[in-house]
Amino acid sequence: MERAAVFHRPVDNLAYLLEEKTMHIRLKTKANDLNEALLIHGDPYIWENGEWKYNVARMYLVGSDEVHDYWEIKVFSETNRIRYGFKLISNDEQIVYTEKGFYSEAPNDSDYYFCFPYLHSNDIFEAPSWVKDTVWYQIFPERFANGDPSINPPTAKAWGSEPPAINNFFGGDFAGVIQHLDYLSDLGINGIYFTPVFQASSNHKYDTINYLEIDPQFGDKESLKLLVKQCHKRGIKVMLDAVFNHSGYYFPPFQDVLINGESSRYKEWFHIHDFPVRGGERPNYEAFGFVESMPKLNTANPEVKKYLLDVGAYWIEEYDIDGWRLDVANEVDHHFWREFRTVVKNIKPDIYILGEIWHDSMPWLRGDEFDAVMNYPFKTNLFNLLVNESISSRQFVENITQVYYNYPKNVFDYTFNLVGSHDTARVLTECDNNINKTKQIFTVLLTFMGTPCIYYGDEIGLTGGQDPGCRECMEWDESKHNLEMKTHIKTLIKLRKQEKLLANEGSVRFIRPSSENGIFGYEKFNDDYSLLVLFNPSQTEQALDLDQTSKYDLLYSDTKSFNSTAISLNGYGFAIIKKNASVVV
Repeated sequence: MERAAVFHRPVDNLAYLLEEKTMHIRLKTKANDLNEALLIHGDPYIWENGEWKYNVARMYLVGSDEVHDYWEIKVFSETNRIRYGFKLISNDEQIVYTEKGFYSEAPNDSDYYFCFPYLHSNDIFEAPSWVKDTVWYQIFPERFANGDPSINPPTAKAWGSEPPAINNFFGGDFAGVIQHLDYLSDLGINGIYFTPVFQASSNHKYDTINYLEIDPQFGDKESLKLLVKQCHKRGIKVMLDAVFNHSGYYFPPFQDVLINGESSRYKEWFHIHDFPVRGGERPNYEAFGFVESMPKLNTANPEVKKYLLDVGAYWIEEYDIDGWRLDVANEVDHHFWREFRTVVKNIKPDIYILGEIWHDSMPWLRGDEFDAVMNYPFKTNLFNLLVNESISSRQFVENITQVYYNYPKNVFDYTFNLVGSHDTARVLTECDNNINKTKQIFTVLLTFMGTPCIYYGDEIGLTGGQDPGCRECMEWDESKHNLEMKTHIKTLIKLRKQEKLLANEGSVRFIRPSSENGIFGYEKFNDDYSLLVLFNPSQTEQALDLDQTSKYDLLYSDTKSFNSTAISLNGYGFAIIKKNASVVV
């Protein structure tokens, strides 16, 4: 047995409170090294005849990556206290793993074991419950719909009359969104994520001039209030985008620093290295990257902190928004985000706080900062499999298993999954206009754990390369829509709402392919039944044998053939199957 590969710590993704008096406990071991893992657990204060009294329960092998197996168990503690360790069994060895090391026999003193001192119910990670059932739609307001030409920017072009560029405008606004809310409802959308809407000079608005004013090309404050009310009337949540890491070049405090230099009362609002202030390729002040037009804000400064916290509160109090998406969130200090959470949750306890972080995000997801982060590793691995074809389906399952088990289940349920955005090439373009690959990508998106987001226009087959190519005007002529794609996405959204296992209820197991690039997927299950979501990553037909002791119903597929013993998937095909059999959790 490879002892060096055995790993557990009683924190974060490996030991956490799932619900009142119930813990999830996980263990990592070397891949294919153990036959069985058992949990030794009990209350540290219950002893008999001078020995600690404990229980033993079987753990479940729930996933594997290239180097590790992942074992998991739900354990109930009547007394709210728990000490625990692991009995590990391989072909030729049995050992006990505790906080103090490895032993041939289970120590009879509870002090040797891992400790979770008390199961406080207020330590349960809690994001807003509505998020798990939400299907988001990302709108880049300048390009979605022009509903009020009277407020167009002076240089606005006719809608869709030329390709998108970094500096052109087409007049998209709030009125245009309101006019198409019924379209979104018909699609099945119940959450809108808007890229920034505050006053800024660019078409993308990530260079904020005034955080307390709506950009006039989108409308005014009353039009935003109307938009939010109309969304809520239809059961649609509204999330705005906040850029608190940096301001725009024309943000008045930064302009004051440019004009008044070292005598400016705002000089501590930014990270100025020396005076006079200089821009260029390497500004003498901190910025987003080295972009001179996006000077970094000093969120440790009390005045800056108060200003930004007031901004966070204002749009909730006055406009009843439902979420904040936080740009470049990992470059802002943790102290600020903890205060931000306290402020906004005190106003609206079920507001959704979403951070833009591209890497391991556990430090922000311990219940005192964000409710979720944007799940870029999900997109990266999915595109490496189906678009770049740089990994096999076996590698995909291993990679995505690692991503999933990096977080507690009740954290991952709220993670924000995306396959396209204003920063990336369009999905259909990435797939070289292969609609079967594209449909497969959206099938994964809308059946995977977490909350999915569709970038505007992807549902009708809009195309375009990297920014700014991915920001073309929405096409409202239905004769130009890809109706096959639209119908596919509508079907998946409807199915996700009907089958709660597809919307984060129950548990999950990954289905490892039998060959390097064979059929893969995941099984989502509860005590009563399970759903198999299967994919063929190859362009040639492949088959998968099914458990003959169970009864199956085909819910949705482009499958070539299906019976009670096997399913055959077309090249780049998919299937969602209901398995009517009890599954032990």
